[in-house]
Amino acid sequence: MSENPHKLISNFFKIITENTPLIDVRAPIEFDEGSFENTVNLPLMNTEERHNVGICYKEKGKEAALALGYSLVSSSVKSERVSKWVEFIENNPTTVIFCFRGGLRSKIAQEWIYEATGKWIPRIEGGYKTFRQFMLESLDSNVQTIPLYILGGNTGSGKTILLNKLENSIDLEGLAHHRGSSFGNFLEPQPTQINFENMLAAEIIKKKAAGARYLIMEDEGKHIGRTYMPKAFLEYFSNGKLVILEAPLKERIEITYQEYVLLSQKHYAKELGESEGLKAWEEYILTSFKKIKNRLGGERYQEIVALFNTTSNVQSFGSNIENHKLWIEILLSEYYDKMYAHQIINTTKKIIFKGNENEVFNFFNSL
Repeated sequence: MSENPHKLISNFFKIITENTPLIDVRAPIEFDEGSFENTVNLPLMNTEERHNVGICYKEKGKEAALALGYSLVSSSVKSERVSKWVEFIENNPTTVIFCFRGGLRSKIAQEWIYEATGKWIPRIEGGYKTFRQFMLESLDSNVQTIPLYILGGNTGSGKTILLNKLENSIDLEGLAHHRGSSFGNFLEPQPTQINFENMLAAEIIKKKAAGARYLIMEDEGKHIGRTYMPKAFLEYFSNGKLVILEAPLKERIEITYQEYVLLSQKHYAKELGESEGLKAWEEYILTSFKKIKNRLGGERYQEIVALFNTTSNVQSFGSNIENHKLWIEILLSEYYDKMYAHQIINTTKKIIFKGNENEVFNFFNSL
């Protein structure tokens, strides 16, 4: 063996900033709870095999469990799993592998890959557990050293659009895969809380590594859908300086229509087909109305639903534009604007600037 069979890597900062490809050899049930960016799950043992080995370990000890593991992952099963590792590594030569604690499973995978290729692929020292701890500590320590600006404004003012034009921005709603409102659900599921935190930590680390002197994020509540801001990060976020993006109601209606109606319909159509996609989109909007029924009041709720129902046409996307804009206008002016006005009155964040899109864009570029 020409190299150390226990070749380890513990430079997590480098893994993140260089977008190092990773193989997670844990079982799918572990991977589904949370892992890291640029990671593929190619397990040494599947969930059932891991479960059986775990029972054996508790009842008969380590040696018996190890023997069972080798018997379960042998012959054609072993060959198939090694071939998947090797194929991925051939396409991603800088690959690093890991298991939960950086112990037996990743060591076995490392040795089997060497047997097949003659090359030692590094594994993460301390595995997932140590890497995950690094990410959590980064959310605590990194955010203490870089100023934060919060981009606020009424619903539909184009905050996300502007945010994505700004160099030092982090899109929290994009990471959480949720728009942060009663109408915030995407067709695809949100990430697990662990994945959300890991992605957020990675974004902050990358921004700092690129030399960012400050960060910009959209104003959000503690929860973004089912994900939430971890405690240390929430404290940092709560102390950010607030910049308000202003836009007239007519412009906000158009922006909201484009995002929540036109683009959303197209996405549903792409995923589900035109007819089924529009039906599913309509159900999503009607369900979202129900979520805020009590706050709207029964009369306003019925009016909005009636307006929305006049737009129903499963044969055509982007139809009945003006009727869509009518219910959007009611929601913005009589629900979201009132809610945001209350939020601004009670905010603890210091408002340092207000302006339209160009003015806010120039403000940030002048920092």
